[in-house]
Amino acid sequence: MPKERGKTIVASNRRARYDYTIEDVYEAGLVLTGTEVKSLRAGRASLVDGYAFVDGGEMWLEAVHIQDYDEGTWTNHAPRRRRKLLLHKEQIRKIQKKTADTGYTLVPLSIYFSDGHAKVEIAIAKGRREYEKHQAVWEREDKRDADRALSAHRTGR
Repeated sequence: MPKERGKTIVASNRRARYDYTIEDVYEAGLVLTGTEVKSLRAGRASLVDGYAFVDGGEMWLEAVHIQDYDEGTWTNHAPRRRRKLLLHKEQIRKIQKKTADTGYTLVPLSIYFSDGHAKVEIAIAKGRREYEKHQAVWEREDKRDADRALSAHRTGR
């Protein structure tokens, strides 16, 4: 069987980039059971309510929904169980120090397979207020309009 190459995204949390200002992004390995891996390969995961936290020097992922595997038997996993994240101790200490500040949280951005290994992209993020969310949307739209105008000017339309 040939070895898997590249990055295959299973699930992404697009809402997180709207609700939070992303500061630092980390890639962490996931400790999973067999049925969880099979369910992820089928693309059945949701990061909507998920968050990460540090407890006892270890990093955990909570409230991420990985659907039951259809062909699983009594050995099937619990869909919203707590999952351990694999990071270096220095990274965990740095993350713990940063999230100790008020307003910072750990948000999962995406789950993917990288060369056959399940990974999660987590971010240290600060919650945005409602007016900040609207401001970000306006800035993005203004930039898109400016790029369109510049592109039309270059092509001579």
